[in-house]
Amino acid sequence: MRVTDLWKNNPSPTISFELFPPKTEKAAERLDQVIAELAALRPDFVSVTFGAGGSTREGSYQLVDSLKNGLGLNVMAYFACVGLGPDQIVAVLDSYQGLGIESILAVRGDKPHDETFVPHPESLPHASDLVAFIRPRYEFCLGVAGYPEAHIDAGTKEKDIEYLKLKVDLGAEYIITNYFYDNRYFFDFNDRCIASGISVPILPGIMPIYSVKMLEILAGLCGATITEQVLRGIAALDDDDKQGLLDFGITYAVEQCVGLLKHRVPGIHFYTMDRSKSTTAIIEHLRSDGYL
Repeated sequence: MRVTDLWKNNPSPTISFELFPPKTEKAAERLDQVIAELAALRPDFVSVTFGAGGSTREGSYQLVDSLKNGLGLNVMAYFACVGLGPDQIVAVLDSYQGLGIESILAVRGDKPHDETFVPHPESLPHASDLVAFIRPRYEFCLGVAGYPEAHIDAGTKEKDIEYLKLKVDLGAEYIITNYFYDNRYFFDFNDRCIASGISVPILPGIMPIYSVKMLEILAGLCGATITEQVLRGIAALDDDDKQGLLDFGITYAVEQCVGLLKHRVPGIHFYTMDRSKSTTAIIEHLRSDGYL
């Protein structure tokens, strides 16, 4: 099913989960259990990431196939174009089309850390170029990424919205945002999108707090602000209180989700980091309180 059809036909907000392909056999075994637990929550769709420069190409394909054709889940496949040439892009998209995938999230992706990586001379520099490449060639339901605090390469929030509007004008049909720890960032972003003429569904992304180290690393990579409220909550815990940190992250995310759902967002997309306990607890809280 095209993900946009979910918001047309479903009066209730959707829930969806991001997964990424495992890099080791041990990680694959853990992911099988995670997927089983997340699938039991009856998500409206799941997404599968695609490594920079095609680094997880085979693993992404296998995970997409397993989730869709093995478990019968509605799958949205990420596609990152950084470093890839036109023939490589077509090969990947043809493979997803062959699996019956209907929805794609088109992103630029980050340059691989591998110093030996050489981008294809005809690689596409921006996600907007990827959308323009895909739209006349395929009938995928195309989505793009949005950044409530602006993409770190955009320069300004105004320029960021300008780039996002371009992607929508070129054919993007929905937006999934980066995570944020203050809902005001999302509401402001949503208002700026509307003011610019963007009218496609905008799905907020939520990242539960899994560890302090992960929190700091990811915030540095994507430019998400670690708010004072988060910092105070962490500071109140003992350094080795891992369960306390997870519980704090769950409570914090539940409050975020309640605030978003009260503003009638079309759904919530959870960045699971291939983990299930926090997301499961959050959704169970929301369902027991009648928000989902």
